[in-house]
Parts: sequence; structure tokens; C-alpha cells
Amino acid sequence: MSLFHQDQPDPTIQPGEAQGVIDGPGPVFSGLSGNELYCVKMVGYRPGNLLVGNSVFALGFLGGVGSTIRTAVGGEISQLTNMIAEGRRLSLERFKQELGQSNAPAATGVTSELVFHPGNVEFLSVGSAIHPLNPDQTGQFTSSSDGQELFCQVDANYLPLDFVFGNVAYSIGIARGLIGGFKEMVRGEVTQFSNIFNTTRNLAIERLINEAKSHNANSVVGIRTTILPVGSRSVQEMVMIGTASYNESVNNIASTVGGVVTSDLTAEEMWNVTKMGYAPLKLVLGTSVYSLGLAGGIKASFRNMVKGEVKVLSELIYGAREQSLKKVQQQAAEIGADDVLGIKTYIYNVGSGVIEFLAIGTAVKRVQGINTRSEQLPPQAIIRDKDTFVDTADFSYGTNLDRPNT
Repeated sequence: MSLFHQDQPDPTIQPGEAQGVIDGPGPVFSGLSGNELYCVKMVGYRPGNLLVGNSVFALGFLGGVGSTIRTAVGGEISQLTNMIAEGRRLSLERFKQELGQSNAPAATGVTSELVFHPGNVEFLSVGSAIHPLNPDQTGQFTSSSDGQELFCQVDANYLPLDFVFGNVAYSIGIARGLIGGFKEMVRGEVTQFSNIFNTTRNLAIERLINEAKSHNANSVVGIRTTILPVGSRSVQEMVMIGTASYNESVNNIASTVGGVVTSDLTAEEMWNVTKMGYAPLKLVLGTSVYSLGLAGGIKASFRNMVKGEVKVLSELIYGAREQSLKKVQQQAAEIGADDVLGIKTYIYNVGSGVIEFLAIGTAVKRVQGINTRSEQLPPQAIIRDKDTFVDTADFSYGTNLDRPNT
């Protein structure tokens, strides 16, 4: 029997009920929203309880002596990468233990977060269990997709297998920082920094792919990329999370990119491109670090004194953008992609007149026979949930709330 039963679930079944599935007594406490509940039911599941797994590490342990030494030469801090990866895996393992205890075969909306407490960092995994509506529907999985995204991906025939992540902790480093400092005297790309950023980002992708292979997946969809400081502003972690999946229609093209296709298209975008006959090939990215240069900095400072274009800055940012997009184009050409979709660009101020320009997108290719199960998406799959709880306590802490605004 397939992982996702093709028949529509019985519309008379209400949340908390099941066809031949025995659940524990009492109400269900789920993290699924109303829209997610509808979409999960469309693929043959009903909600289960919200589940949590965690692991707490001493923050000093994460920023130990070994990592401090490594920051002197820049690049990846392997010891720190491994520690963070261990914390993330421990929390996911405990999440899966709770999932097993709940007698649910699957979970959706799974996260992997870092929560910093005084002196400690907590690795936290949260998600919602789901139960099959039909007893003949078999298969176990965990997915980073929420309920709406799950419907889109399943309807596009990407069957979820497991939540996966790839991470890398890195530092620009003192030595390479000094080399870059000399380069700042001249306007143009700081290749030392560009190489570090490109290398670390590709390490995260490689590790994500390797984890997907361990689950016999041929695709990782819905990839989300996060960059966050860890213990120090000079040390950062880049983590990519997604859902390792299997789609028989992409087997041939997966072999051209090492066995696993990768995509950071949203679930809705994935459904749409599948409907048009496209499949993802690879998440591609290019980053360039540029220096304004001492002379350019002085010119820009004078130019800021009057209105009008700061031509030096215009040229700098234009050059960084072109270089980053050229790297994306080269990667896409190497794997025989037809197009690159969903390109997003980001500019970061590295400091001292230095900027990083990042371009990231998904290379795609036309594939014969690929299609969606439905003719169109239901509205519930594309309606965005609204926040109904707004917390502004941090902004008012220590403020006399009785004092009128002036």
C-alpha cells in the first residue's frame, strides 16, 4: 500500500476520529492550524499531539579552547560544527522517541532550533504527530513541512521520508582578516573572504545531501537556510533544513547531480513548477565579498555631503551582484539546467567598507512525464496563517506603562 492513500478521506470523519485507528483517550493537543488540519486530511491524515525533544549544552563548552584556536586561521571550526550537529541530533532523537510513544507513524512541521539561555544553549525540536485515517495506509516519516506544505509536496509526488539538516560553523579568522584588511586598500573583490563564504555554504549543502542519501532519498525539498551567531559575533553557524523525499519521476535527473536533487523553492512553488513539467536539479548559490577601498570610501564620504547618486557605491554593489549571479549561472550550466528559479539576493555589511553579496536559487530542468496529482491547489493550501498572539513585552520592560505617550 502506498505511503499516501490515493482515495479522499471520508468527509464525515471529524478531527480526533479515525478509520480503524485506535488512539489514546482524551482530546488532541496539536500544533496544526485550521488550514493545516484541512490539508493534512486531504492526504489522508488526522492530527496528533504536539511533540517536543530537547538537549541542553553548556555555552562555554561550545565555545571551548579548540574552537578559539581554530578562529585564528579562519574557515570552518570543525569541533564546533560537530558539537552543534550533535545537539541538534540529540533533540531530534528525543522528538522521535516521543513520536513512537504517541503511537503515531509520522510528524509534520518539525523544527530544529537553538535557544540561548544564560550560560547554556538549548537544542529544540518541535512538531505535530499525525495519524493515518485509513489503516491500510502505511509508512513512517518526519517532515520539516507544515500541514499546508505537506499537501503541496505530496500532491507533487515528493513523498516525505525524514527531516534532514546540514550545518557548518565557521569564522573569517584573524589571519585571513588581516589579509583582507590589506585588500581593503584597493576597491574590488576580496577573494579571501569570498572563498571562505562559498566554501562554508557548499559544505552545508553537501552534508544535507549525504544525510538524505542515508535515508535512500532522491530529493530534498523545502530547504530553508539560516545563518546565526554562536557564542560570539565572529563565529556563525549556517544550517540548512529540509525534507528528504522520494519521487520516482526525478530518478534520472538525480543521477546527474550525485543522486539527490535539492530545492529551496517553497512548497507552493514546487507544486506549480511540477505542474508545468519542471523538476528541481540543485540549490545553487554564489557569494562575493567586495571592498569599497580606501580611496572610494573617501570619495563616497564627500559625495554624501550633497544630494545625488553615490556613484562609487553604485558601481561597487553592481559589481558584487554581477559576480555572485555569474557564479550561480556557472553552477547551473555545469549541471545542464534549463533555468534557475526563485533567485533571492542578500547584501550583508561585513564592516570596514566591505560587503557580502549572496545570490541563491534553484536550478530546474524539464522532465517528461512529471506532473501533479490534482489539477489545482485548494485555497487552504495557499492561505497564510495569521499571528493571533503578539508579544511586545520586551519593548516595554522597565517602562512606566501608566505614563502617557509624548
